[in-house]
Amino acid sequence: MTDHDPPFVSPVPAPSRLRALLPDLTPWHSSRDFRRMWVAGLVTVFGTFLTFIAVPLQLKELTGSALAVGAVGAVELVPLIVFGLYGGALADAVDRRKLILWTEAGLGVLSALLLLNTLLPDPMIWPLYVVAGLTSALAGLQRPAMQAIVPRIVAHEQLPAATALNSMRWQVGAIAGPSLAGVIIAFAGLPWAYALDIATYAISAALLVGLAPSPASHEADKPSLRGILEGARYAWSRKELLGTYAVDLAAMLFAFPTAIFPFLADDLDAPWALGLMYAAGAVGSLVVSLTSGWASRVHRHGRMVVWAAIGWGAAMAVAGWMHNIWLVLLFLAVAGGCDMVSGLFRSAMWDQTIPDELRGRLAGIEMLSYSVGPQIGQVRAGGMATLTNVRTSVWAGGLACVASVGLLALTLPKLMSYDQRTDEHAARMRGRRAAGSEVTEAA
Repeated sequence: MTDHDPPFVSPVPAPSRLRALLPDLTPWHSSRDFRRMWVAGLVTVFGTFLTFIAVPLQLKELTGSALAVGAVGAVELVPLIVFGLYGGALADAVDRRKLILWTEAGLGVLSALLLLNTLLPDPMIWPLYVVAGLTSALAGLQRPAMQAIVPRIVAHEQLPAATALNSMRWQVGAIAGPSLAGVIIAFAGLPWAYALDIATYAISAALLVGLAPSPASHEADKPSLRGILEGARYAWSRKELLGTYAVDLAAMLFAFPTAIFPFLADDLDAPWALGLMYAAGAVGSLVVSLTSGWASRVHRHGRMVVWAAIGWGAAMAVAGWMHNIWLVLLFLAVAGGCDMVSGLFRSAMWDQTIPDELRGRLAGIEMLSYSVGPQIGQVRAGGMATLTNVRTSVWAGGLACVASVGLLALTLPKLMSYDQRTDEHAARMRGRRAAGSEVTEAA
């Protein structure tokens, strides 16, 4: 539900209406560090999606098993939880710039190991799982710092715009990466996908070196279990935040079938469309990002999170029912658009209400909410496809998402009533930023 303008207003000129829809570029213009991170992230996400397609496709070729492909999510799960929580505490205790830079270098090394394995006369299966687990661990260390650094380099009122721009960056890579991956793998082979991924990490690291230092707060403690529990207690005290975590976890658990896309493409007799299937969701997300100017006029963020998650599940269910590849791609794109809406308002709630001294630890918890779900969701999708069939796994998961999110909405009144204009935590953070206590903008 959104707040609406009064029914009788003066007509707004068409150019003004168009500008109101276009994304807000203020963070890009006002912060040099934001520009560097944006470009570095764009380069990295392109390479990451090359590997994201290559690994399940290689496992499919080596094993022919949907369960083996879905098991990648299980391998990634424990490292993601452990290192995601630790990475959140680490982001509050060390220089966030250094943490981002070193983990980026480590991810590049892991891609090199995938390339070496692929170049063997008989590529082995177990390295794919080992590298998947190590990649998940490094991502768990890096992502909280990546998220926690944004409120330091972008002004408070620009955070929703920064979220939309960062999402748009991800979507461009998510469209180009899978689409080109299919072509590269088909015509050049898997090694080229991994080699290009290595190159993107090198370029990204070179850009991140130029970021301004982002040291820990003076009162920051060393990473510890006590510090992690402190962040968890704060999250538990904020029921509206817990609601965003729960909704996203349910949506991804039940309606994230990307692990079985290679098998769905075969079922549709359209193996040529595999890259398009992976990219379709990002196309829908990009459409929302390119028209995200309306988001700044929405204040009841919690309701938008819920309705968008329901739309995600419904679109996935319809995609599972369709037998025409173009209709499947259409509804995958609709699902991606809904997911973007949900992510935009989740991030706005997180960034505008969480204190800087807890930002890293809460970013770790947030990362688990939007990452653990997809990992378990891959296992669910692969296991259910094995027990039933690919289509049932997709549409039944979508319906389960709709039902679970609807139930959560009934049991989370604080999420449904959240209004950023009146919320005490948002008001407190506005005051702190206005006083200059947390603003660390780059020229």
